[in-house]
Amino acid sequence: MVSVPSTPRKPAPARMVRTVLGDTAPPQLGICDAHDHLFLTSPQLPRQELDSAASAAQELAAFRAAGGQSLIQWTPHGMGRGAGDLAGLSRTSGVHIVAATGLHQAAQYPPELLTRLRTEGLADLFVRELTEGIADTGVRAGLIKVAGGFHGLDAHARWTMTAAAEAHHATGAPVAVHLELGTGALDVLDLLCGELDVAPDRLILGHLNRSPDLTIHHQAAEAGAFLAFDGPSRAHHATDWRMPEAVQTLADAGFAGQLLLGGDTTTAGARSVNGGPGLPYLLRGVRPRLELAAGKDVVERMLTANPGRAFSVTWADHGDGAVSARTGANSSLLLG
Repeated sequence: MVSVPSTPRKPAPARMVRTVLGDTAPPQLGICDAHDHLFLTSPQLPRQELDSAASAAQELAAFRAAGGQSLIQWTPHGMGRGAGDLAGLSRTSGVHIVAATGLHQAAQYPPELLTRLRTEGLADLFVRELTEGIADTGVRAGLIKVAGGFHGLDAHARWTMTAAAEAHHATGAPVAVHLELGTGALDVLDLLCGELDVAPDRLILGHLNRSPDLTIHHQAAEAGAFLAFDGPSRAHHATDWRMPEAVQTLADAGFAGQLLLGGDTTTAGARSVNGGPGLPYLLRGVRPRLELAAGKDVVERMLTANPGRAFSVTWADHGDGAVSARTGANSSLLLG
């Protein structure tokens, strides 16, 4: 009997993190700030814009000196992402940077931009920025950032989250959600995971520390999502003084592998180079306090292994650029 040689199986594609300098293996992230901003402009934050590449470079250098090795920028489309500067900043600082596509709350944008996006196709824009690049910068986004409302989801949030889910299914990209003052986590899970079939472990829920409801935290973790504790040092946000209890409680319940830490610097005055806590505070202030409560091993996972898992993807191949007939029309949209 003649034996027929079997065809070797191709190895499964590796999960990779899409940084502004290209895809990299999750362990290469090292110590990661899982939610922050180098650039951000918003009508909600007048005269506090993060729009200086020089200041961003100084802040990254301070973060690197404190031991930081990677940063996930959650600034979405139309909010001054500084996409054209991110690759150079990453090379100069030695810090991995992941950029975002997506859309924030309606209040962050002029109505005419939202009207245009509704006409030209929001999901197409997200997919193009994930697979081809942001405008003509050559920088590809590595996550989709959207936002909920205070204790609920309005029509704008449902529109943006539906588009995010469509782009996720086309590319595999993770979806990160701004929870307004930490609320609405279960509504987001119901929509994105329950109705729109986004796998819970592809979802990152942000700002849970701003609403220190341990029951909601437990339910969100039990559903399978990643939980981001971000934006420390804000006295009006019940953050630093309640975060250790929340982290310890979740870790003790078996959810240490789903927890992330971020700084969420959103104003110029909050940068360390301007006298604020800035990027280094996450490692110099928050980390030792959490280690006292939850242990060094838990905090190490939050800063290293967990971000690698949360933001790594088996990226779908869209090399032909043919996302849909509408995608080409989006090339004139704001760089943002």
